Amino acid sequence: MAYIDPKTLGELEENVVAINRVTKVVKGGRRLRFAALVVVGDHNGHVGFGTGKAQEVPEAIRKAVEDAKRNIVAIPMVGTTLPHSTLGVYSGGRVLLKPAAEGSGVAAGGASRAIMDLGGVADVTAKSLGSATPINVVRATFEAIKSLKNAEEVAEMRQVSLEHLAD
Repeated sequence: MAYIDPKTLGELEENVVAINRVTKVVKGGRRLRFAALVVVGDHNGHVGFGTGKAQEVPEAIRKAVEDAKRNIVAIPMVGTTLPHSTLGVYSGGRVLLKPAAEGSGVAAGGASRAIMDLGGVADVTAKSLGSATPINVVRATFEAIKSLKNAEEVAEMRQVSLEHLAD
């Protein structure tokens, strides 16, 4: 995947998917920190996610947003939906993404819904098949997005014309 500069995208909206309280036991007691998982997108086919950890929640969210802006990917789309079905797997998380008819909306839960909404995909069906841990669901959804290919990419990969591919 090519790096996408967030400055070229305009206004990015952010969505906090999960905040985790993390405790480290040390000699003097417990050290409390917060881990944040954030998704950013421009509602126009670009979306990214990031994680951040800090002693305060706002600082963890700020770090996660900065990380998300460095990890933006493009979502290939056909109209308002995806070009084809795909399965994304990361660790225990498995996410199935399927294109949907125009006007059917985003049928997805939790983390996958945030990614599709901020990415600008208006019609999609997503199903989480494995782990419900938000970070694994987000990473599996991004693996599925990265495996998507539009017709032009497939035609170029197979070294055939776009008209020949449609037959």
